[in-house]
Amino acid sequence: MTKMIPVQYQPTGEIREFPEGTGLRQIAEAFDVKLQTPIVGAMVNNELKELAFRVFRPKTVRFIDITHKDGMRMYERSLFFLLMKAVKDLYPDAIVRIDHTVSNGFFCEVVGKNLENDIQTVSDIEAQMRKLIDDDLPFTRREILNEDAIRIFEENNYFEKARLFKQSPSLYTSVYVLDGMTDYFYGFLVPSTIFLKDFDLIQLYDGMLLRIPDRHDPKHLKRIVKQDKMFEIMQEHKEWVRILNAENVGRVNEQVLKGEGGELIKLAEALHEKRIAEIADMIKTRKTVRLVLVSGPSSSGKTTFSKRLAVQLKVAGLQPVMISLDNYFVGREQTPKDEHGDYDFESLDALDYNLFIQNINELQAGNEIELPKYDFHTGTRFYNGTMMKTDEHTIIIAEGIHALTPKLTEGIDNQTKFKVYVSALTQIGIDGHNRIPTTDNRLLRRMVRDHKYRGYSALDTLRRWASVRRGEDKNIFPYQEHADIMFNSALMYELGVLKKHAEPLLETIQQNQYERSEARRLLKFLSYFKDIPEDEIPPTSILREFMGKSSFKYH
Repeated sequence: MTKMIPVQYQPTGEIREFPEGTGLRQIAEAFDVKLQTPIVGAMVNNELKELAFRVFRPKTVRFIDITHKDGMRMYERSLFFLLMKAVKDLYPDAIVRIDHTVSNGFFCEVVGKNLENDIQTVSDIEAQMRKLIDDDLPFTRREILNEDAIRIFEENNYFEKARLFKQSPSLYTSVYVLDGMTDYFYGFLVPSTIFLKDFDLIQLYDGMLLRIPDRHDPKHLKRIVKQDKMFEIMQEHKEWVRILNAENVGRVNEQVLKGEGGELIKLAEALHEKRIAEIADMIKTRKTVRLVLVSGPSSSGKTTFSKRLAVQLKVAGLQPVMISLDNYFVGREQTPKDEHGDYDFESLDALDYNLFIQNINELQAGNEIELPKYDFHTGTRFYNGTMMKTDEHTIIIAEGIHALTPKLTEGIDNQTKFKVYVSALTQIGIDGHNRIPTTDNRLLRRMVRDHKYRGYSALDTLRRWASVRRGEDKNIFPYQEHADIMFNSALMYELGVLKKHAEPLLETIQQNQYERSEARRLLKFLSYFKDIPEDEIPPTSILREFMGKSSFKYH
């Protein structure tokens, strides 16, 4: 007699029984699940599974589409594979690299082929992708011996994947096959190519921009945003890690296994110091600069950057002083609220920007001012007699998420401003097809810092992260191209260091918690990295802001 398995459909709590081994697709049909877009996967006991997954024990199930962050990741990975297959069909010896995000899409290149102004080639690739979609080809996952995966990757010139798998202790690994083409992806794919109808591929710079649907408005693709400065800094750092033979996890691990982790740390930290010194020299060269505005998303290292910039400005013969934008918060009763009725501390209107403008103009006029202070416990501003006066050698450094927002400094002479955007723009990839999102880098930094200094658990950090990201999308990213210079705070060695701090925190997320899937994803991601000892990280490193043992004071 067939064994029946109870399955609970999480949104409604309804429980039905299914024959042992029933697939998720059949379960979705039985519950008559309707989502905004086609179902691409499911959370099974709060862990992501593809629709081919079969149940053999009691489960709770919540189906997802591309409006869910994990559903969108499945969509993106599948598009990457589709793009690679289309290129391989047209140009059998070509290799595609998925480099980084820019202009609300993914910048991709065909190795050895300059696509600048080559609209026809890009159009041909897109047409082949759409043909493969119409053919409704399945993405089939297979478990194969690790040694067989290495052989396949080497035969297809995917040497960086082969290198990474040679460093793995696993006997078997999962690969995906699309119409005879085999590849590995960090995470699940959608069931078949027919799910990938919504995309665009356009020529950009010397490569292609792969455009994807907007997760929050899935009927439309993300709007293209011109980001020349962002592209320039990403390309600059991509070339730098290539020269240092550290452009992917396999190569970084290779150096660590040779005992050269300390050398990686020295090189990465030296680059940071050199770039900060160059920025200080740029500020000195612009004789009219009196105010340096430093902005960037959460956990980008804005505070340590500002402190290190102050040191370099002193070396350049200037007199830096720091003003905290946090001290310009309005009283709690004046703080705006978000759509949920909670205080929106990330809104520009949570700051008394008129007072900030007044203070800066007074200082630039040579007048002395009393600096405000803010008590976060009571939500009130106060003054304690802290005075400030500047002269022609003084550089004011103001750091905060709104530092590049035009309204914050409206009415301050533009000639006196120098704007810096700081972010952790991860320059290495797992391999050429599996990129590392910069948001993951920052999330891990924040998780470690929140636990060490703020008493928050990994669960607390994960639950807050979506709100943090919404604030960044609204208040920071729209103004990043306004910067005079961008500083990349990512360190090519840091994920190998953060790993041992973050893994125990992520392991505390339980199966009955919604955030379980995200925790498992991050643990899988960290598993690719070899541990890097942290004893050679200098006390002035940006990473010390999150891990501890910094020589700077932050409070």
